[in-house]
Amino acid sequence: MNDKEDFEFDEPPGRSVPSPWSHISAEQWQDWRWQAANRLRTVEDFARILRLTPEEIAGLSSPERFHVDVTPYFASLMDPDDPHCPIRRQVIPTQLEMVPFDAEMADSLNEDAHSPIPGLVHRYPDRVLMLVTMQCASYCRFCTRSRIVGTTDHTPFNTELYSRQLAYIAAHSEIRDVLISGGDPLMMSERVLEHLLQQLHAIPHVEVVRIGSRTPVFLPQRITESFAAMLAKYHPLWMNIHFNHPQEITPEVEIALARLANAGIPLGSQTVLLAGINDCPNIMKALMHKLVKNRVRPYYLYQCDMVHGAGHFRTPVAKGLEIMESLRGHTSGFAIPTFVIDAPEGGGKVPILPNYLLSMSDTKVVVRNYEGFITAYTQPRHYEPHNPETCPYCQELAETGAQSGVSAVLSGRVREVAPAGWYREHARRGNAQ
Repeated sequence: MNDKEDFEFDEPPGRSVPSPWSHISAEQWQDWRWQAANRLRTVEDFARILRLTPEEIAGLSSPERFHVDVTPYFASLMDPDDPHCPIRRQVIPTQLEMVPFDAEMADSLNEDAHSPIPGLVHRYPDRVLMLVTMQCASYCRFCTRSRIVGTTDHTPFNTELYSRQLAYIAAHSEIRDVLISGGDPLMMSERVLEHLLQQLHAIPHVEVVRIGSRTPVFLPQRITESFAAMLAKYHPLWMNIHFNHPQEITPEVEIALARLANAGIPLGSQTVLLAGINDCPNIMKALMHKLVKNRVRPYYLYQCDMVHGAGHFRTPVAKGLEIMESLRGHTSGFAIPTFVIDAPEGGGKVPILPNYLLSMSDTKVVVRNYEGFITAYTQPRHYEPHNPETCPYCQELAETGAQSGVSAVLSGRVREVAPAGWYREHARRGNAQ
């Protein structure tokens, strides 16, 4: 690979090397490898650019804290005098991180229980989460996988493990969608990442591959023209990028997003609802508008997970509903994410919506709109439902047995869905009577 070509990066208009790093060249600043090698980690590192609070010093000094690494680029976006800066709060630990809260969990999504192979989570019927690294460009203080991310002493990600993961995917023909995550896949060696994409692309039943990343936010210099061109060879390839605040979308980030979008990669955004950072309808609307302007489709708005260290970031669920009410009808439909709780204990993503359906009978459905306008939709008198017995798509699904849960009850494949032990418990009670 031509190193010079790999590091070429357009100088963003109006942005030069920030003053704390004015001793380095623009070429170094734009080199993603320099950025990664010079990340800030310690009290001393941050004290050179920020007026640290006692709470931040305590957080940075704690031996029990989650890993800290912040790229110089992302650190340059922080307000040095404001500890409430939304950029700063996302990556600088405070002593609140060490405070436990009710119902917190190490593995709040119960991913380990759904991992048939280390690093592979098979929670949903037709898709898997493929963890490929535990390293990130920088580390969010509310990270779902803080129990393992940022370390090298958990799962050994190497060629042998990747082969086991790929073999599992190849052996399960129901898997049509693979999400590559971690850690952050875009921080991997380009050679290794391309090899994984090649291997997944060669599995016939894998229809789409997705990458989950925050590198374009923390380290937009990583998205070179040559890197985007490499990714473009493996379509259909999608990418979800994690944006939490409109201040994250800088001229540098806009260039990175344009390179990915121009490479034909559909882009989505996953946002975590965070107290004191984006728990405001106006901030959230501004973020969504900047995203769609840059060809990024808002995908999910997450209720903050119940992981250790994230207690002070959590909001009531009502705050998320308030934000959804402020978006629906007040902006374009494609600028509205789906608000979800990633259910604890591995329940998966549960959409949480304001109630727009007020009442229903066999003839009318009463609905309200975002303004509170109430009206009725008249239901059809004569409706001939779809016949699953003559539908090839329904028959194929019935043969594979892929339907489960409420969907299986509605389709008639099963008569009921009972919790574990339900029949045994009711049989005991019946015998007692």
